[in-house]
Amino acid sequence: MAVPVRLIPSPPTVCLSTPLLSLPPIARKPSPSSSCSGSSRARPGFRCSAANKPSPPPPEVSSNSSSNSMAKIRSEVLSPFRSVRMFFYLAFMASAGLGSLIALTQLVPALTNPARLAGAAETLRGLGIDVAAVAVFAFLYSRDRKASDAQVARLTREENLSRLKLRVGAGGRVVPLGELRGSARLVIVAGPAEFVEESFRRSKPFLKDLMDRGVLVLPFPTDGNTPALQFDGEAEEGENEGDGIGEKSKRLWQLTPVYTSEWAKWLEEQKKLANVAPDSPVYLSLRMDGRVRGSGVGYPPWQAFVAQLPLVKGMWSGFLDGMDGRV
Repeated sequence: MAVPVRLIPSPPTVCLSTPLLSLPPIARKPSPSSSCSGSSRARPGFRCSAANKPSPPPPEVSSNSSSNSMAKIRSEVLSPFRSVRMFFYLAFMASAGLGSLIALTQLVPALTNPARLAGAAETLRGLGIDVAAVAVFAFLYSRDRKASDAQVARLTREENLSRLKLRVGAGGRVVPLGELRGSARLVIVAGPAEFVEESFRRSKPFLKDLMDRGVLVLPFPTDGNTPALQFDGEAEEGENEGDGIGEKSKRLWQLTPVYTSEWAKWLEEQKKLANVAPDSPVYLSLRMDGRVRGSGVGYPPWQAFVAQLPLVKGMWSGFLDGMDGRV
């Protein structure tokens, strides 16, 4: 005979919508190398990194702004009264424009009222003078503005050139071109290696005269080949063996461009502004203060340099530093 089993009902289950005790999260100091991404211990799409991870270095600031600022300062020094003229041009334009507006307000009632028609001719003449004055001063202001923009653009290119690096001598130190200001007149010879070699050969008869005038040559072969410059060649006709033509050649052609990609970029911009073919061999000569004296396509005119440039040493040194001629 089976014994009946009595089932004891279980107590009712209570569901709590909120936890009985809320504890604040435990803050853990992240380790320098700890990092996590979407994995088994982190939710997908969640990223974290160490708080004390060093921040990346700030991007390098371009030197174009500093070059432009320096170019504006040099432009003010070279043309100190241009800003004053432009201020007065604007003041005269404003005065003439105000006079034109007043004359126009007087002319319209005079034309509509027959009683005032007698003074309309004088008012019209004054209006014409004011309009002509506005046009003249606007033209003068526009001309000075264009000249100022062109000068600042040229000086900016010269400032960018002064920041290019070059090496002085074989294995010498690397310096920016701007450090040669006041001590040398630089001549840049840019073209294929054959062009540089021929320019070097043509400069040999004028080595001493060019050195006396503070000329230094920077050869820049644009085809990537190294020009064969023979510094230990035979002396030219009329040159003594003891004069050291090889040593003079080394001193005259002792500069070497560094970071040639920057030099190539600057030369490309210059050729584009001058409407010169990109593959044309060119030369560029600088004054003692770093300003561009002249440039051209083809070989440098060494004889013209000797004829027009003043000596670095002597009674005329310093006085004629700014009178470097046209080439």
